Amino acid sequence: MNSSEIPADLSRVELGVTGMTCTSCSSRVQRKLNKLDGVEASVNFATETASIAYDPTLLGTQELIATIRGAGYDAVDLHQSAHDTADPLEEARAAEAESLKTRLLLSAALTVPIVLISMVHPWHFPGWQWVVLVLTLPVFIYGGDPFHRAALTNLRHGSFTMDTLVSLGTTVSMLWSLWITISGNVHHGVYYESAAVVITFLLLGRWWEARAKGRSSAALTSLMHLGAKEATVLVSGAEQKVPTSELSVGDRVIVRPGEKVPADGVVLEGTSAIDASMLTGESIPVEVDPGAHVTGATLNVSGRLLVRVTRVGEDSTLAHITALVTAAQSRKAPIQRVADRVCQYFVPAVLVIAALTFLLHYTLLGNGGELAFTAAVAVLIIACPCALGLATPMALVVGTGRGAQLGILIKGPEVLESSRGIDTIVLDKTGTLTTGQMHVTDVTTRDLPNTTRRELLEAAAAVEGFSEHPIARAIARDLATDTPLPQVTDFQSTAGRGVEAHVDKHRVRLAQAPADLTEPTLAQATSTALSRGATPILLTWDDQPAAVITVEDQVKPLAPTAVAHLRPMGLEPWLLTGDNPSAAAAVAQAAGIDPTHVRAQVLPADKEAHVRELQAQGRTVAMVGDGINDAAALARADLGMAMGAGTDIAIEASDITLMSSDPAAIVDALRLSRRTLSIIRGNLWWAFAYNTALIPVAALGLLDPMLAGIAMAGSSVFVVANSLRLRRFAPEGELQ
Repeated sequence: MNSSEIPADLSRVELGVTGMTCTSCSSRVQRKLNKLDGVEASVNFATETASIAYDPTLLGTQELIATIRGAGYDAVDLHQSAHDTADPLEEARAAEAESLKTRLLLSAALTVPIVLISMVHPWHFPGWQWVVLVLTLPVFIYGGDPFHRAALTNLRHGSFTMDTLVSLGTTVSMLWSLWITISGNVHHGVYYESAAVVITFLLLGRWWEARAKGRSSAALTSLMHLGAKEATVLVSGAEQKVPTSELSVGDRVIVRPGEKVPADGVVLEGTSAIDASMLTGESIPVEVDPGAHVTGATLNVSGRLLVRVTRVGEDSTLAHITALVTAAQSRKAPIQRVADRVCQYFVPAVLVIAALTFLLHYTLLGNGGELAFTAAVAVLIIACPCALGLATPMALVVGTGRGAQLGILIKGPEVLESSRGIDTIVLDKTGTLTTGQMHVTDVTTRDLPNTTRRELLEAAAAVEGFSEHPIARAIARDLATDTPLPQVTDFQSTAGRGVEAHVDKHRVRLAQAPADLTEPTLAQATSTALSRGATPILLTWDDQPAAVITVEDQVKPLAPTAVAHLRPMGLEPWLLTGDNPSAAAAVAQAAGIDPTHVRAQVLPADKEAHVRELQAQGRTVAMVGDGINDAAALARADLGMAMGAGTDIAIEASDITLMSSDPAAIVDALRLSRRTLSIIRGNLWWAFAYNTALIPVAALGLLDPMLAGIAMAGSSVFVVANSLRLRRFAPEGELQ
C-alpha cells in the first residue's frame, strides 16, 4: 500500500483476473495493484482472483480493473456478475480452454508430417525444406501465439518466464531454418521439427492446466446453491411463500417434513428429527423441540416445525462456511514453478552467452561472421526449452492419466508438491473411516412369557418399516427376514419419543434406551452400546422392556491397515469428527489412531481451525473428508483429499478426489503423487543439467547447430521416456 494513512472502512472487491500463465504473472498484478494509493491486494494464480481492499475516496473498481489491464491482463468484477446467469470468469476460462484445444489439434495434425519428413531421410525429396516450412508456419504463428504474446507482455515488464524461453527458442529455430532454406546452404541443418514439437507439447500441457482451472471456485458455487430457495413465512396467521433472500431476523417460518430449513433459527413449536449430515457429516439425525437451534440448509425429516429466524445472509452458518472455504483457498497459493524461477535468470544468461560467443569468435578468434553466427545460434538452440517444457506436462499427463485409471483424480501440479512434505494426515470419521450408514450390530433380548426372540425382532422390523428415520430404516432392513412380517396397526411416531404400534394385538414401542434401565441384562447392553458411541434402541412389549437393539456406523474393513500404512510414509494420523467422544474414541481404537490425536464434537469451523492450529505448529497437513462440513478444512489443508462417495462441495474443495470409498485409496493416492513429483523433479534436473553441460560446448564452437538440435531432441526423448515409467505404477492392492 502506497498511502500513509488508510481509513479503517475500506471497501472490498473480488476481481476475476484472466490471461495469467504463471505465478510471476500473479505476482506482477499484485505489485501493480499494491502500488496504488489506498490499496491492499492479494492475487491468487490458482483461482485467478484478486481480493482487493481499497479506499473508495481515492479510486474505484474501474481504476483497479484498468490497472490490471494495463499490466497486460483482463479483469471482471465478480460481485457485480454474481447475480448474472452467466459467470464471465467461467466463460473466459472455457473460452481459453477451447482456444488452446483448437491450437493443439491443428498443431498436432501438422507436427506429425513435419517430424516424419524432417527425420526420415529417404523422404527428403527435392525442396522438402520448403514443404516443411509451409507446414511449420501455422504451428509457429497460430499455435505458438499464446507463448509469443506472453513473452512480449513479460518483456514489457522486464520479466522472463518459461514463455520467454519457448518463444525465444522456437523463434531462433525458425529464423535459422528459414535462412538456411532461403540461402540453400543444405550442408547446415534445419530445425522446423524442433519448433513444432516444442509448441505442440507445451500446448498440450497448457490446455491440461486450463481445464483444471476454476475447480476450487466450483465448491463455492455449490455452497451458494445448497440452501432452500423459498420459505413459508407465517404473517398474521396466513402462510406466504417468499424467496429466502428476503427473510429477515424475527420472521416466523414453517418447515414441513422433507423441506430444508430456510435459515438459522430457534424452534417455537413442534418436534422433529433434523438431518444435519450435509453440514455435520454425521448420519444420526438430531432430535429438536421448542427452544432448540436449527441451521439453514439442514433437512427436516419428520415433524412440522415453526421456526423463528435468528440469522440471515452473511451472518448465517452456511455463509460462514462459504467464507471459510473462500479464505482458505485464497491463502493456498500454488508452488512457485521451478522452471519459471530459473528462467528469470536463465534467459538473460543465455542471451548474454550467445552475444559473447559471437563476439569471441568474430573479434578475438577471427573465425568470420558465418562461423561466429553459427556458434551463437548453436547456443540458443541448445538452450531451447524442449526438455524443460516437457518435464512437467509429460509427467503430469502420464501420472494423472494413470491415476484416473485407478480412480485417483489429481487436480494440478501444486498438488504433487504438497504431497511431498506432508507429515500429518487428518481423517474425518463418517464416510472416510466408517461406512457412513447405520447398521444393527447387536441385539440383546430378555425372556418373556409366550414370546420368542424371533417374534420380537420381526415386530421391531415391521414397526420401524413405517418410519423414515435413518435408525428406523437400519432396523427395518437388518432385522427383516425372508418370511412376511406381521401386520402393523395404529402406528404413531412422536419426534424425540420414538414410534409405537400394535402388532398382533401386542403394544410395541421403540425409542432410544434410557441410561437408567433397571433390567440387568438390557441395562448392561445399553451401557456397552453407549460406551462405544453406538445408539441403543429399547423395544418394549406390552409396556415391558424386551430388547435392546444396538445401531451404529461401522469402521470400514481396511481402515485399520490403511492407517497402519500411513505411518511408514512419515504421516501421523489424527481423527476429527462431529460425533460424540465415545463414538470417536471407539473408531480411533478400531482404526489404530492414537487417542490423544482424536477431536470429537467438532463443528465445521473448528475443523478448519484445527488444521490451522496444526499448521501453526510447523506441520504440513493433509485432510481427508467427504462432507460439506469438511470443505473448509479440505481447502485450508496443504493437501485436501475427498472420498468420491462424498458431496460435490467436498470434492471441489479438495486437491485429490478418490473415486473409491476404500481407505486404501488414500495410501495409493499419496504414493502416486509422490512418485509423479519425483519423476517431474528428475525431468527438470536432467533438462537443466543438459543445458548447463552443453551450452559451454556450443559457446566454444564445438557443437554444430544440427548436432545441437539432435542433442535437444535426445534430451526430450529422455524426458518423455522417464515420464512414461509412471504408466507402470501399481497400487498396493488389498493392504496386508
